[in-house]
Amino acid sequence: MKDEVVVIEENSKAAMQRRGMNKGASIMDLIFRCVAIIGTLGSAISMGTTNETLPFFTQFIRFKAQYDDLPTFTFFVVANSVVCAYLVLSIPLSIVHIIRSSARYTRLVLILLDAAMLALLTAGASAAAAIVYLAHKGNARANWFAICQQFNSFCEHTSGSLIGSFASIIVFILLIFLSASALARS
Repeated sequence: MKDEVVVIEENSKAAMQRRGMNKGASIMDLIFRCVAIIGTLGSAISMGTTNETLPFFTQFIRFKAQYDDLPTFTFFVVANSVVCAYLVLSIPLSIVHIIRSSARYTRLVLILLDAAMLALLTAGASAAAAIVYLAHKGNARANWFAICQQFNSFCEHTSGSLIGSFASIIVFILLIFLSASALARS
């Protein structure tokens, strides 16, 4: 009888520790989601407001560079906006996980949706990174000239928005690992 009481006490202590660790993981999940919201929203706004106009010979002839001149940048803005909206909509589930740390199915759904959003965000950021690289370096074989010597502000904005997006990708990877470990513990 005494041995059974000791085993039950040890099991309940282990369960309490697991719940405490899951609650800590859920709090970190909420913090990571907020950080990713800031990164994706900032990237979408930065890229979406990027434009620069250069005068050429006279005031009537001008060269203009805007984000929507390139479909890749438009895809980047849309991808970051979709991921940001998803993150905002996933905040209530993250709060539910703080309150009820033993919720398994909702955590599994979040892992699957997080993985899909990670793929979308990675696709948008990678495609935009290729165009930004061409804008900075050009490609002599294809007769694509580097435009960043002329459109300096445009290139700075696009490069800055890529930094926020790739930082959000790293946060998403951490989110998935954190949720998977919390799911494995529950």
